[in-house]
Amino acid sequence: MDCRAKWVAGGETSDPIVISSRVRLARNLKGIPFPGAMSSKEGSEVLSRVATLLEQKAPHGYEVFYMAKMPQVERLALVEEHLISYDLANKTEGAVAISRDGATSVMLNEEDHLRIQALLPGLSLEEAWQTADSCDDFLEAELDFAFHEDYGYLTACPTNVGTGMRASVMLHLPALVESRQIGRLLAAIGQFGLMARGLYGEGTEAKGSIFQISNQVTCGIAEDEIVRNLKAVVEQIKAQEQAHLQKMVALQRAKIEDRVYRALGLLTNARVLDSSEAMVLLSELRLGVSAGLLSLPVGVLSELLVLMQPGVLQTVNKVNLDALERDIKRGEIVRRRLLEVLGREKQ
Repeated sequence: MDCRAKWVAGGETSDPIVISSRVRLARNLKGIPFPGAMSSKEGSEVLSRVATLLEQKAPHGYEVFYMAKMPQVERLALVEEHLISYDLANKTEGAVAISRDGATSVMLNEEDHLRIQALLPGLSLEEAWQTADSCDDFLEAELDFAFHEDYGYLTACPTNVGTGMRASVMLHLPALVESRQIGRLLAAIGQFGLMARGLYGEGTEAKGSIFQISNQVTCGIAEDEIVRNLKAVVEQIKAQEQAHLQKMVALQRAKIEDRVYRALGLLTNARVLDSSEAMVLLSELRLGVSAGLLSLPVGVLSELLVLMQPGVLQTVNKVNLDALERDIKRGEIVRRRLLEVLGREKQ
């Protein structure tokens, strides 16, 4: 069972708090209306020009997936891997180009003509920026992007004008949630030009105590400054999460250990496991790793976070399942993967 996204399948990270880092660049082709106003013919032109370029000339090689040719469940799987947005999944005229190494994806005809994004494991903002910027340089050498000398890159949404950059970090913050400090902290980051969203971005909830922190301002600030500011704030948030977690363990170690090992027991024995319960239990395991109470590779927890999702679960295993069948398959996948890892550690 394999995931396409590098933040899940590639790279090693020992950070249980910072799950992944992403940099996204919004770009539009000069002389063609934004996707919301362009004709079907113009949309097809964007797809043809950019997809051909990425498939045939891009240094790392890309595979293009057209939404109109994909079953709904496979589109959902791409959302769950964070390779595309919900908006693109619902656009039959859209497509996504995914690099062979799974580190970069280019969404076509979403809100903008192109949305270049690099997504990597752990706190890797600089590397993600360099990866996205490299793809951007290649495309800009071949395409004429809409650009204004005073305003910068022109985008469909005015909030993206300028650099067109959105940098974000996915964080697991259970101690801040339980200590009821998360609301205060998330309100405070607004003073630094940042915002918090749920697991799948804007308009989604923070399932499993997972939050995405990203920049709000894209104009009048350089790309390296956006990355530097976000990284500094994330490091502060991480330090606060660690401090609250240490306090929790010091005050109620037995209770925390009991929670963690109950979760491990359920996940390694459950035969029927729904997605909501799985999210909660995997969150408990990640908390245990963060607190130093449980030894498990962080990468496996990120892998399971994706493999247990309904779209990925069916797509990777090449089966169409109803709700109960998905819950049974999910229990099997999680149970086997954890027992495999625990078995290796015992040897």
